[in-house]
Amino acid sequence: MKRIFFLGILAWQLIGMKAAVKIDKIEPTDWYVGMKNPQVQLMLYGKEVASVEEVTTDYPGVRVDSVVHLDSPNYLLVYLNLQDAKPGEMTLKLKAKSQQLKAKYTLKQREKKGSERMGFTNADVLYMLMPDRFAQGSHHPQQVKGLNSYKEDRTQPSLRHGGDLEGIREHLDYFKDLGVTALWFTPVLENNSPDNRNGYSTYHGYATTNYYRVDPRFGSNADYRKLADEAHAKGLKIVMDMIFNHCGFEHPWVADMPSKDWFNAPEWLKESNGTSDPTKSYLQTSYKLTPVVDPYASKIDLHETVDGWFVPTMPDLNQRNPHVMTYLIQNSIWWIETVGIDGIRMDTYPYADAKGMARWMKELDEEYPHFNTVGETWVTEPAYTATWQKDSKLNKENSYLKTVMDFSFYDKINQAKHEETDPWWSGLNRIYNSFVYDYLYPNPSSVMAFIDNHDTDRFLGNGHDTLALKQALALLLTVNRIPQIYYGTEILMNGTKEVTDGNVRKDFPGGFPGDQHNAFTKEGRTKAEQAMFQWTSRLLHWRQGNEVITKGRQTQFIPFNGIYVIARQYKGRTVLTILNGTSKEATLDVKRYAEVIGDTKRAKDVLTGRYYDLSQDMKLRPRQSLVLDY
Repeated sequence: MKRIFFLGILAWQLIGMKAAVKIDKIEPTDWYVGMKNPQVQLMLYGKEVASVEEVTTDYPGVRVDSVVHLDSPNYLLVYLNLQDAKPGEMTLKLKAKSQQLKAKYTLKQREKKGSERMGFTNADVLYMLMPDRFAQGSHHPQQVKGLNSYKEDRTQPSLRHGGDLEGIREHLDYFKDLGVTALWFTPVLENNSPDNRNGYSTYHGYATTNYYRVDPRFGSNADYRKLADEAHAKGLKIVMDMIFNHCGFEHPWVADMPSKDWFNAPEWLKESNGTSDPTKSYLQTSYKLTPVVDPYASKIDLHETVDGWFVPTMPDLNQRNPHVMTYLIQNSIWWIETVGIDGIRMDTYPYADAKGMARWMKELDEEYPHFNTVGETWVTEPAYTATWQKDSKLNKENSYLKTVMDFSFYDKINQAKHEETDPWWSGLNRIYNSFVYDYLYPNPSSVMAFIDNHDTDRFLGNGHDTLALKQALALLLTVNRIPQIYYGTEILMNGTKEVTDGNVRKDFPGGFPGDQHNAFTKEGRTKAEQAMFQWTSRLLHWRQGNEVITKGRQTQFIPFNGIYVIARQYKGRTVLTILNGTSKEATLDVKRYAEVIGDTKRAKDVLTGRYYDLSQDMKLRPRQSLVLDY
């Protein structure tokens, strides 16, 4: 069935001559009937639109709940109730003192019920990539008109490189071949910022300037939907990266603030309407997230964390303003309904107002009970991360956030790779001692673990230690977590942030015109790349649909003789992950693990296909990894 995307209001009609009031656009651009929450907030943009005194409609089943006038004369909020409305085109009648306006607005039929939308779970493996750096499609525009000046230059790590949604779509079979089941892209919404505003570049996508438009350098809203549809047809889910904490400096709200409390903003922004240099005077966040949960936190520390700006070019939104929060909540719902995304990753989660974010999560959970959202909670202590998970007893107020990111696992595995596993604290003991605190999580199965991402050094750093990488991936893909892999890890991509973040966000080889090296194909990979790809793919495909990993009880053993062992067991089947955490040969004393081995005599190593005799002690090579299935 052909789908038509309404990217704007179909028609505007002014009644009267020399009208002073003008409507430029309405957000959301359209909406859906049949939602559990029948109310929708319409944000009208336009010159002197706040002079409208009355809004009515004759559309059956629709009533106007309220009209809200903000501080700026160029915005108007209209709250509609669609409880009994049917799909169709409605007309809003707006009455000002000396004129009347009509605005047509489309109400759509939902494609499926909210309860029918399924999010990602621990049965999935998320593959995280940056659209600008992954692949360029066959019809990539050389320059998009109507945007601020920008340049695509692949020789510069902090400029745009020209990847797009079509490029990702053209390589969907690569993800299937690899064995991942969900794709998480860094933000795809419009980031209409100059290449370098005061030293900050936004090729990464985290400075939104239009919440209802895909960045045209990546493609269109229709392209995004096409990508999602084709991904779904291949059994791949789509996770959308969103940012509620801040927006881009070029968003229309900055130059003309809807209300004086729309942003957590310094006085210069309020007075100058965004024309001042943001580096001169603004409140910088401390980047310290502990005051949000610290029972002894000072007011100034908490203020700096949640009200400060992330960087000078990203104004901090005020989620305590209920109209701001309603706008953001509706935006997430609109993308679920319009594109069919399967999950959300929320950037800088604890920096935003906790009550506002909890409201968002609760409303999303009520509408989509099986949907999933993961929040970025960048503190490396399990107690902090666990506090943010839904139903946590550590938090006075429920966050309703189902999934949190395991920065403790990331931190500990990246320390352990440089160390020898001793009898106490070093090496793989760090992982053991992190998992010990899983009792803090209401649901450990809904914690997302990773070994690197776009904000960290790559796991390999500037090296090629495949033994350490294999140990990290063997753990990541067999423990009680939702695993996330960063693009290119499977072909040994490396790099550090020492000089620039762009060095951990390099182009995927073969994704761009003129690339001499094509890692998308077996023939194009080097011998080392192919070996790592094949090893990773074997483990990923084995994991798919494996209930021992997704449902099995987890038992871990304190590292002994430098060897760390974790068992997963379900319905008489066992998976044993065995890691030699030393640079020397080690012997596994099988009697010590009798409670999970039982009478089993023989087990198959998933990683190599080799069978091992579990009735006798096992010799392990330096840094060897085994995943035994029996």
